[in-house]
Amino acid sequence: MKHIIGGKSAPASPEVKQVQVDEESAGQRLDNFLLRQLKGVPKTHVYRIIRSGEVRVNKGRASADTRIAAGDVVRLPPVRLSERATEKAETMAGLVAKGAPAREFPVLFEDEAVLAVDKPAGVAVHGGSGVSFGVIEQLRMARPQAKFLELVHRLDRETSGILLLAKKRSALKHMQDQFRERETGKTYLALVAGQWPLNKKVLDKPLHKYLLDDGERRVKVVSRDDPDGMKSVTLVKVRSRAAGSPGYSLLEVTIKTGRTHQIRVHLASEDLPIVGDDKYGDFELNKALQKPVASEGCVPLRRMFLHAWRLQFNHPASEERIELLAPLPPELEQFLAQAIPDKT
Repeated sequence: MKHIIGGKSAPASPEVKQVQVDEESAGQRLDNFLLRQLKGVPKTHVYRIIRSGEVRVNKGRASADTRIAAGDVVRLPPVRLSERATEKAETMAGLVAKGAPAREFPVLFEDEAVLAVDKPAGVAVHGGSGVSFGVIEQLRMARPQAKFLELVHRLDRETSGILLLAKKRSALKHMQDQFRERETGKTYLALVAGQWPLNKKVLDKPLHKYLLDDGERRVKVVSRDDPDGMKSVTLVKVRSRAAGSPGYSLLEVTIKTGRTHQIRVHLASEDLPIVGDDKYGDFELNKALQKPVASEGCVPLRRMFLHAWRLQFNHPASEERIELLAPLPPELEQFLAQAIPDKT
């Protein structure tokens, strides 16, 4: 039962519990038994209630290293969950209410501190703006035992590729500091319609974010003296090109700043938009590519050709430089083979 206080629900007051030790738990130390029974209670508090005598085994005091036996009755005093554990329980309840499914994504790297997954296109990284749930919510549902799991950075819903998450609060702060100080390397693969000039390597036009009447975000290039302009730097390297009409260029694009829609707007500002971009692209071309002539064996493109391909960072624990690569997903690889057949 929950009590309503000041318009908000509060958990019921904790009560004394009597727990009988089963065969599976027999032989454990008392402290280890309690840590399993009192999940979410800080370890320091568990040892405190043992020392104070609030925990009893068969009505008698016991020490942390006491071995419990099957049939023993352990008295658990009233305890409150830590704020973090309560918050996590509320978050999981919210995810269930929203219908977030449990889902794992292809793992590119994982250890005790960080997790890197290969995000598919069409999946938001988190819920909001009309999206009930995203990668983070689905991973939390798939990993209910995870004590901590947070996004380190973001990817557009339409963009595929490397997404980094932190499994420890200390790792999250360390990684966010690296992104803020531009110590990470983020390189994307983008296909544009047209011939990208080989000498066009740096795009540094300021960007301004604004909202449409329906509340959707948009970004535009502004003049260098615009007070609302944000410094934005994008490096472009031509990976391969194909002549013809419309002709395509596959680019390696490295961002030195992390502005919303930065790559998409910078490339479009050069009149060479990303193929399949439904916000800043060539809409007529996009429409045509979605419905290719089947008799000619053409592969359709029904998404934006932007992929987070490479990520470099210093490991938050070891400081080792890590480089991760995510190969192009099949639908992009197939379209690329058709657009630039002689690519290297």
